[in-house]
Amino acid sequence: MFSIAVAQSGGPTAAINSSLCGVFSGAQRYDEIDKIYGSENGIEGIINDRLIDLKQVIKTQHDKDLLMKTPSTILGSCRFKLGDSEKDEENYIKITETFKRRNIKAFFYIGGNDSMDTVLKLDRYFKAKGIDIKVVGVPKTIDNDLPETDHTPGFGSAAKYVATSIQEIIRDCRVYSIPSVTIVEIMGRDAGWLAASSCVLRANGEPAPHMIYLPEREFSEDKFLADIKNAMKRYKAVVVAVSEGISCGAGKSELTDAFGHRYLSGVGKYLENIVRDEIGCKVRSIELNVMQRCGSHIASLTDLAEAERIGAAAVAEALERNASGVMMCFHRISNKPYRAEIITCDIEKAANKAKYFPAEWINDEGNNVTIDALNYFLPLIQGEPEIEFENGIPVHFRLNQ
Repeated sequence: MFSIAVAQSGGPTAAINSSLCGVFSGAQRYDEIDKIYGSENGIEGIINDRLIDLKQVIKTQHDKDLLMKTPSTILGSCRFKLGDSEKDEENYIKITETFKRRNIKAFFYIGGNDSMDTVLKLDRYFKAKGIDIKVVGVPKTIDNDLPETDHTPGFGSAAKYVATSIQEIIRDCRVYSIPSVTIVEIMGRDAGWLAASSCVLRANGEPAPHMIYLPEREFSEDKFLADIKNAMKRYKAVVVAVSEGISCGAGKSELTDAFGHRYLSGVGKYLENIVRDEIGCKVRSIELNVMQRCGSHIASLTDLAEAERIGAAAVAEALERNASGVMMCFHRISNKPYRAEIITCDIEKAANKAKYFPAEWINDEGNNVTIDALNYFLPLIQGEPEIEFENGIPVHFRLNQ
């Protein structure tokens, strides 16, 4: 008999708890697994031995169902960067002691690019020390920028939220007779996947957003203004989607997180002021901000189901194939019908690396995306989970009432 541990890291999503459910359900299939531990606040909980026995928390099928549809990380998260074990071994020793004390033989880390750095470092350390503990990465990020995997859990639900919100913004913008411009700022520090996904509205005959700007293309303020003026000749209410990471005068903050990523600031508001000064029409900017990460009321059922599936597959990979130092990945087989299989990649190919939106999916003008992008995105936003409501409000699974 032995135990396993699972932790959640990085930014919240609508599907990260589904992956937790997948790991939990996958582990329950093995009689040799004694306890299934959840670590509070990612790797910090392992370092400080703050673990929860998940069997004492997730007790019924209703608990699982509710947890699957609850956004954010019920175990808490972190943005903690493990140092170089050769320079400072202290945290690695603490992690090893926690695992040995709890008889943990496999660790599953649900997270994005930076979380995979933790998987890489732990796996290297354990192998160098001859310690038999498996470490497997389970992908998660609304940015969809993890390499090697076709897409990431959390992205489909965020894309569905973004598209739905923009559609509602479009309806609002079109009620007035005067010309207007609305700029919607969407998350995406380095890669424009989420802003690009707003193109799915075309599948329902919606021409907006009329322009989409991504960090993968050089941004020109003069070209942006020319695009706006051109669109206003045809549309009374022009709606523009911009990724927060585009290069313009708003720039990036000097503040950084633990992994050295600069915080972004005010691209939408910056462009709003330019349009007001140069064109003089009614203009507003809307920053979707953190809401796009945890919109579980409009989540993609495909996203939640795949998140659970890949979490369970991670357990099987570690226990049945003795795998460690890998990240679970989706490999798309077809769009119509949509089919995707689960494979693995070496963690070195994913840690601290980014997957950018394909250049060939951006139009020649650099202000929109192609039909290939639409065909890629559409399968990921399909299906609606049955949401439980109480007093008119969605019910969420909570560890601490």
